[in-house]
Amino acid sequence: MEDENMDQLILVLNQLVLWVAAGAMMFGGVVPYVPQYRDIRRTQNAEGFSSYVCLVLLVANILRILFWFGRHFETPLLWQSIIMILTMLIMLRLCTDIRVASELNTKRRAFAATDSKDEEIKVPKKFFLDFDLKYFWLWSRFMDYLQCVLTFTAFAAYITYLFLDSSVFVETLGFLAVFTEAMLGTPQLYRNYQNKSTEGMSIKMVCMWTSGDTFKTGYFVLNQAPVQFSICGLLQVFVDIAILFQVYYYSRYPQKPVSHTVHTTSAKAL
Repeated sequence: MEDENMDQLILVLNQLVLWVAAGAMMFGGVVPYVPQYRDIRRTQNAEGFSSYVCLVLLVANILRILFWFGRHFETPLLWQSIIMILTMLIMLRLCTDIRVASELNTKRRAFAATDSKDEEIKVPKKFFLDFDLKYFWLWSRFMDYLQCVLTFTAFAAYITYLFLDSSVFVETLGFLAVFTEAMLGTPQLYRNYQNKSTEGMSIKMVCMWTSGDTFKTGYFVLNQAPVQFSICGLLQVFVDIAILFQVYYYSRYPQKPVSHTVHTTSAKAL
């Protein structure tokens, strides 16, 4: 009798661990963006966060969902991709609204006197349907980002539908999804290099990136996952460490004078 009770207890605990692991798999990926989202809302300044991070994650998770149709994987991973796409769209919405508000604020305060009459300086708007590569992913409306994501999804889904019977195409699609996600930190790394500063970037977010990617890569190695998974995981950890080094370097050796602009009011004074 005691043995049966012990077996039932072990079974319940195993099921509980599986549920917790599934929940962590689905929602763990979005946790690093919570402090970044709160920082952006609090400061009303999105300059420190690269919107190309959203682009990378959107592409990676759309490809992963399409890969699922060719080779089914665990359902929590599928839901993880869906939740991540929704999270990135929310981040894009916030960053776009704040950037546009900042541009409007600058435009309203910038006047050039002409014949004793103030003439407003126009800030050109950028739209997805203009097809101007110079302003790609730098548009003035959230709807333009949504149109781009839907267009890419439709095109990728059509190509996947045509070649779904090809195992080479399906495996390549899976590799592209993993490799694209491995490039996640690259836009932020480049943004920090351009700004010569990590001001405005959530260090908590990068620390969560690093810990999560390290755990994920260790899981790949211990479970003898396909070699491309381990290589891409190691690459992702390397990029995370490089960003953490930027945090240390630019804080210890500032490359430019500290700005005295008060960001918390720059976009609110409309």
